[in-house]
This record gives sequence, C-alpha cells and structure tokens, in this order.
Amino acid sequence: MADQEIEEAVSRALEEAPPRNFRETVDLAVNLRDLDLNDPSNRVDESVVLPEGTGQETSIIVFAEGETAVRAEDVAEEVLDSDDLADLGDDDNEAKDLAEDTDFFLAEESMMQDIGRYLGTVLGPRGKMPDPISPDDDVVELVERLKNSVQMRSGDRRTFHTRVGAENMSAEEIADNIDVIIRRLEASLEKGPLNLDDIYVKTTMGPAVEVV
Repeated sequence: MADQEIEEAVSRALEEAPPRNFRETVDLAVNLRDLDLNDPSNRVDESVVLPEGTGQETSIIVFAEGETAVRAEDVAEEVLDSDDLADLGDDDNEAKDLAEDTDFFLAEESMMQDIGRYLGTVLGPRGKMPDPISPDDDVVELVERLKNSVQMRSGDRRTFHTRVGAENMSAEEIADNIDVIIRRLEASLEKGPLNLDDIYVKTTMGPAVEVV
C-alpha cells in the first residue's frame, strides 16, 4: 500500500492535467543529489517490475531460433533470427529505428556475441542491449515480466524520468507503482534516501506535482 501523500499527489496530477484526445502516460521525474554521476557506478540503470503494470503497450523483441523462437512468437512483438540480425548489422538506419521503437530486447545466450558484434554500437549507448535467455529460462515468462517493467536510467544527469502508469489507471494503482520505484532507488543508491532530492509526478502534457 502506497503512502497516502503519494496517492494525493497522483490524484492532483491527474485532476490538473488538461484534457487530451489521446491517453497520456504518467511519468515520474526523479532528482538525485550528492552523487558523482561522472562515475558510471553511481548512475541509476535498472529495470523495475511495476506491480500494477505500465498501463501502456510495451514493445519487446526477441532474438532466438528453434523452440525458443516458436514460443516467443506468441508473446513478443517480433522474433528475429541470425539472418535478421546480420541484415540489421548491414543497415545502420534500420537498426537505429528498431532500437528507438523497442522498449526491451531479449536474446538467446548463443546469439549474444553476434548481437554485440552487429548491434553493440547501436544498442549499447541506448542501454538497450538484450537480457540473455539461458536454456533453462521460460521465454514466455520473461516477456510477460518485461511487459510490466520500466527502465530507470539517469546517465550523467541529475534528473531522470521514468514511466509509472497511464492516465486511465487509478491514483492508487499509480501510487503503488511509484512506491515500488522509490523503495528500489532507496535500496540501490549509495546513501539511500539521502541521494534522493525532489520527486515529481505528471501526465505527459500536464503540470508537475511534487511527490516527496
């Protein structure tokens, strides 16, 4: 159960958002402090499973062959094999478009080396290198988990944004997602809560409301 103050902040953000003719996402703006973000080890870079889901479609592409590819076809946006991978390696623009349009990538362990060779320069800087699929992993389970996940990534900037829901979700659901994200940050940052400055919630086009 999320803190009542978080839920009240989300309610305000939803109420104050001007009406739009599309469903807006709800985003969290997190300000960090007392961290040397020039040191990559201090940067935030991890995926978080949201208990109430993202409220949006999440695009997941799987690099696989054989039985894993067959199982992935039912749940992933697209399944690409070794030939597709080689083609992407020859077409930088297509590879960049794919990276921009896709939220998460998964790949069989046996394909990771070739993915690094063909797509490392495209996916690496964007933080989109695939999570490996081991022979014992259930690809369906992995994809379904990622569908409810968001990526938190600060880079070298003090402020970063992450999706926490959509405007058609309840304030309570979005607040529960925010609570999980704040707890994860407090657990992973060097000084915990002391490394967190102001945090704001807002819809895509709406005003920002301070959470904590």
